[in-house]
Amino acid sequence: MFEYAAVADLLSLAEKYNTSLAQIVLRREAEEYELTEQQVTEKMGQRLTIFADSIKEGLYDDRLSLSGMVGRDAGRIEKMEPVLLGNIAHRALLYALAVSEGNAKMHKIVACPTAGSCGIVPAAVFAVGEAKGADRERYCSAFFTAAGIGNVIARNACVAGAVGGCQAECGTAAAMAAAAVVDILRGTSEQIAQAATLALKNVLGLVCDPVAELVEVPCVKRNGFYAVHALTAAEMAMAGVKSVIPPDEVIAAMYEIGKMMPVALRETSEGGLARTPAARTVQNRLQNQQGH
Repeated sequence: MFEYAAVADLLSLAEKYNTSLAQIVLRREAEEYELTEQQVTEKMGQRLTIFADSIKEGLYDDRLSLSGMVGRDAGRIEKMEPVLLGNIAHRALLYALAVSEGNAKMHKIVACPTAGSCGIVPAAVFAVGEAKGADRERYCSAFFTAAGIGNVIARNACVAGAVGGCQAECGTAAAMAAAAVVDILRGTSEQIAQAATLALKNVLGLVCDPVAELVEVPCVKRNGFYAVHALTAAEMAMAGVKSVIPPDEVIAAMYEIGKMMPVALRETSEGGLARTPAARTVQNRLQNQQGH
């Protein structure tokens, strides 16, 4: 009854049943897994706790990763007063770095939608939620909304860097985050869809070129950038800004672009930043360490 394969389906179902996108996603999850809505909500609550803990643990852990490439940048952001960003955007940047750095140091995270993009959704949602006094119910609603957008993209395109480049990972995460933020702000279903679309269309073509085949550079800092990117999309959508290209067409375009990308730019570390002289130096150092 609550089957959806496109963003247009989500919007149509929400209108038909006079409810939110989050409720449609919740009901679909309950239907698909033969659980009660309360059971599904409890499972989301468990993930909510992991999201929150991953931020705290990432901020607490001031070690470098084993490669030495990432770590401590969240601490640098935390210690400074915002210079250009507002408090919410500054906190989103901070949280995204904290979670992504934690992932590089083997912390427990929610891959949302992937480990390489794990900081974007929780960072944007909690930064806005804290500022707006969101309660647990509001957070769960936001994450159900994010899940709905992520499900559609995964079904019709991809969320793996090896398939579609980083547009599929950080791009999908930014779209999910933007949608979730508009949910926190109690925007309309149409505004949620537009926020996701604006976020995704402006990440099209982003390549996946990890240095030394690790989810660290440029992944960690990229999480920080796209958490703030998601806030920009949400701000535009709340103002009534709309994408000329409809949501599902943007998703289809992302998939086509991913297929056009050379393999060297799809998580193989054979192109882009991964083949710069500095990156090769890092890779050689790590290989020598492993040899010893």
